[in-house]
Amino acid sequence: MKLDRRIGLFAVLAAVFVTCLVVGDLIGVKVIGGTVPGLGWSWATTVGMTAFPITFLLTDLLNEFYGKRAARFVTWVGFGMALLTFGLITVASAIPFADFTRGPDWTGTTEAAFNNVFGGGQRMLVASISAYLCSNLVDISVFHLLKRLTQDRMLWLRATGSTLVSQLIDTLVVTAVAWYGIRSASDIATMMSSAYVLKIFIAVGMTPLIYAGHAVVERLLHMRPVQLDAAGEPVEHAGDPVRALDAARPD
Repeated sequence: MKLDRRIGLFAVLAAVFVTCLVVGDLIGVKVIGGTVPGLGWSWATTVGMTAFPITFLLTDLLNEFYGKRAARFVTWVGFGMALLTFGLITVASAIPFADFTRGPDWTGTTEAAFNNVFGGGQRMLVASISAYLCSNLVDISVFHLLKRLTQDRMLWLRATGSTLVSQLIDTLVVTAVAWYGIRSASDIATMMSSAYVLKIFIAVGMTPLIYAGHAVVERLLHMRPVQLDAAGEPVEHAGDPVRALDAARPD
């Protein structure tokens, strides 16, 4: 296989995407929050929000330069890796700690600490995996729809619009599954509203990064975004195996 720029970039984008997804799931057990100065508005969300905005950006770049089928492929790969992570954590949690780690002189990770972080994080992983799959597939479809309706114009609209729709779904699903029965209805509502408002600000704030990433790929790597025909299907380009694959496969 010839490892040209296009395939190399695809591999890098996919690898960073999966890394951010899995790490975001693992650190999502840490809840952060505070109060907006001067407004008295309380907010709460998980620290996984430090990683997930990167996946928004990468999903849009994959959709823009490789098409919706390639973006869906990476989405399913990420889903598989998240399931693998869940399985490995489950197995690791079931394996007993060595007896000497229970001694008073042990300064490493204790059984209680490990189980508190990773055992408690399994519900968060299930919530995040479920929300991720639903929201990312919606994001890809909305991005593609807006790209077709605007005839490849207004990058900001399809990037921001798809994120706002998909992250509404993500926020509702992940918060409900992760915290139902654990926190009060008012706490859950606060988490949902504050997380989504935060995602709105992130989506708008990342618009310049979308354009910057777009410019880097086009000008430095000399790659053009996927072009759509009148029916909204990607136009095949000679010598481009990724686009050829995308154009050849039915939905």
